[in-house]
Amino acid sequence: MTIAELLPPAAEPITLAEAKAHLRLDTDEEDALVSALIRAAREYLEATTGLCLIARPLRLYLDDWPEGRVIQIVRGPVQTIDLVTVYDAEGAPVEVDASGHVLDGAARPARLVLAEKPATERALNGVEIDFTAGFGETGAEVPDMLKRALLLHVAAMFELRGAVAPGDQPGAVPAGYDRLVAPYRMRRL
Repeated sequence: MTIAELLPPAAEPITLAEAKAHLRLDTDEEDALVSALIRAAREYLEATTGLCLIARPLRLYLDDWPEGRVIQIVRGPVQTIDLVTVYDAEGAPVEVDASGHVLDGAARPARLVLAEKPATERALNGVEIDFTAGFGETGAEVPDMLKRALLLHVAAMFELRGAVAPGDQPGAVPAGYDRLVAPYRMRRL
């Protein structure tokens, strides 16, 4: 199972103005750096929690259908299932009729049950499920605890701006970050 991002998010969960206010910056001299740190903090949080903060299209690749009826999608929260594709013997894509599907997008991991699951002829990545995941189109829909964690993380990385290059961030995770993010981490046995 592989998940690929089809388009980057259209916005960040915290704005440049919110981050600058948190950092108590009044000038525009550090805007490019702060914007890069916001993106790094979001990417880190998404990677460690399996969440998509801002809604965007993603694609789940499966080699074949799972044995049970339930398809698990580990990135969430899943808003919609947009397209399901399998491949025929000639390698041509065939769109699967997804009407009648049942989606529990708020579950962690999200669960999808399709009415039909036609066979695929491709040995690897024979099933593609395009879906939209995220809390919403803007940062307004992102839970406040996650936004607080992002602001703390941006501030910690900003402190290290002379020691750690923006491309090498995150250089540190601040105290309290784990407690803010813990309710959103996916637990596994």
